[in-house]
Amino acid sequence: MALDLRKLQQDVCEFCSDTGWEIIVGEGARLCRCRQKGRYEQLIEKAHLPRRYEECSFHNFSVPETDEIGMLKRSAVNDCQCIVREYPILEMGLLLMGPCGVGKTHLAVSTLKALIEKGIPCLFYDFRDLLKEIQNSYNSSTQTTELGVLSPIYDVEVLVLDELGAAKPTDWVRDTMTQIINNRYNERKVTIFTSNYLDEPGNPNEETLTDRVGVRLRSRLFEMCKTVILKGADYRIEMGRKRGQVERRPVHQFPQSAKPESTPSISSRKRK
Repeated sequence: MALDLRKLQQDVCEFCSDTGWEIIVGEGARLCRCRQKGRYEQLIEKAHLPRRYEECSFHNFSVPETDEIGMLKRSAVNDCQCIVREYPILEMGLLLMGPCGVGKTHLAVSTLKALIEKGIPCLFYDFRDLLKEIQNSYNSSTQTTELGVLSPIYDVEVLVLDELGAAKPTDWVRDTMTQIINNRYNERKVTIFTSNYLDEPGNPNEETLTDRVGVRLRSRLFEMCKTVILKGADYRIEMGRKRGQVERRPVHQFPQSAKPESTPSISSRKRK
């Protein structure tokens, strides 16, 4: 899902440059008029949300009532809601870690949408899609530059980078990750990451997040973000199983007295 950079630049508020505060000569600063009616819809449109996650919210995030999984998920929800409550006072983001299908992206998007309700400009990107857009900017036939792709990533107040570590860790990928993360770190921008790679995977043959992003970048993430671990079954598999149970139809069984007569075989017909 490509980001329309020209539209993004055109949508920057002419009164406050998206800071949220309008300077009134002789009076000081006041909440900008852009943060009022229609602002939520504008920010949602600019946030680059995948359609699959448009309905995500804290209210429809499934949390088991008991056991360790439920405790971890409730704690994760609290951490995300803390970002919403305390922004912009805080500077630390979140690193949501866990296996596939435990709700990391759901929580990240829910946080982003709740911040947008407060009038905070946010942006969502799957890290693999971002890398692809950067690579496409090197094509001379495109009108987009690398800086044109990265400027919204650097400048937005709150950024969600989904699937950190999912791309094959080449030198270029690691250099690009470092460039993006260091820029936001130096500018004290809040960033929320999700990753399927853990620091201590249960299987010794599995790669760690450090294996995927490098030692230096993992160290930087410790300082930038609170690490939040989620566990649980893959909800996509659970949904698939339930869907299969609903769609499965029982094989029709003929009553013993109503079995259809067998059709004579070709060979038996020939003998007749």
